[in-house]
Amino acid sequence: MEMVQVVFLTVLMFFVLVTVHEWGHYYFAKRAGILVREFAIGFGPKLFSYKRNETQFTLRLLPFGGYARMAGEDPEIVEIGSGQTIAVRLGQDNKVKNIYLDALDTRRNVIRGEALNTDLEDKLQITLDVDGEVTTYDVHPQAMMIKGTQQTQIAPKDRQFGSKTVGQRALAIVAGPVMNFLLAFVLFAIHLQMVGIQVENPTFVKIGDVSEGMPAQEAGLQKGDIIVSINGEKIGADYQKMISLTSESKGKEMNWTLQRGEETLNVTLVPRSMEGQEGGKIGITPELPTRKAGFGETITGSGKAMVDTTEAIFLGFKQLINKFNMDDIGGPVRTFEVTGQIAQQGIQYLTYWAAILSLYLGIFNLLPIPALDGSRLAFLGVEALRGKPVDPGHEGMVHFVGFALLFLLMIAVTYNDILRLISG
Repeated sequence: MEMVQVVFLTVLMFFVLVTVHEWGHYYFAKRAGILVREFAIGFGPKLFSYKRNETQFTLRLLPFGGYARMAGEDPEIVEIGSGQTIAVRLGQDNKVKNIYLDALDTRRNVIRGEALNTDLEDKLQITLDVDGEVTTYDVHPQAMMIKGTQQTQIAPKDRQFGSKTVGQRALAIVAGPVMNFLLAFVLFAIHLQMVGIQVENPTFVKIGDVSEGMPAQEAGLQKGDIIVSINGEKIGADYQKMISLTSESKGKEMNWTLQRGEETLNVTLVPRSMEGQEGGKIGITPELPTRKAGFGETITGSGKAMVDTTEAIFLGFKQLINKFNMDDIGGPVRTFEVTGQIAQQGIQYLTYWAAILSLYLGIFNLLPIPALDGSRLAFLGVEALRGKPVDPGHEGMVHFVGFALLFLLMIAVTYNDILRLISG
């Protein structure tokens, strides 16, 4: 597979995994009536951005994840102080459409005045003193606050994350990991359709991979060849018999009969020893006979892959906790490296790997680690039990500290990965 294609598939895979996760947050937040200010893939400086309806869709430089920024999660609105001079522009319905906070002399078709009272969450009103005349203006629920080049849509109380029920907020949060689980299930199913199901009672041995520089390659054996007989002995489906005959013939010439399509071939080869292994080797692995998976088999097979992979992921968590080692943790650099290696092996392997990563992303985000979805769900659980929310300032501090620690860990792991690459 060409390097450009490998890089493209690797980047595409990460883009899909993160996009699906954040789309889950975005979709169910919108369903609940929450204003989603930004849908971002990556962190750091913007590479590309466009606005659709109320949401800014952004592609950012650092491919460490993404986010769906909802109104009310952080204080992004600039407060208008009492007595501050501002300018407003009315729409056709005589409601305030734009609120200007600076460069007031350059604004045209606006009303300039001193803000006496501003309510952009409940009553949606602004009271201005314009040359001694006090007037109260209704504000449109989608009015824009403009300061310099920055435009921010106001968020009435009923459009903010915190105004929704515990159930609505929990659904908007858990939807991200759930979308990763669904994607993993679909990818496992696609992989199963690609590779098929192993035939229970095969009647032949088919050659899979052929190692470079080994007797099999030198003799012209190819992937897909069916082994008919060795030294006159029928092989059938007995792969172990082929191994035994080859091991016993180290340094001796062997006669193989192969079926390649409609053609029957007779070849000679001489098995040789490999360092650290006994007996003769020729450098082939079998390709197990498969058949196309039916619909029911695809569903059950994908479900089994989900269960088995989940068990393996939690076993990895357990081993990491019991014996922590920085070399056992891989960051974006190592993940990209491994993904590139897997992509070189073929699209079916990359599909399976993408399913594993999607499942891992969903599980990891549900862990009760500050700044992750699991931690936010834990706070909602406490709110449901207490009947009132945890102080937003305290919760925000927990998430901020958690995010900072995770980011520092990411930097350390990435540094370690780069050193490992340099040292080989």
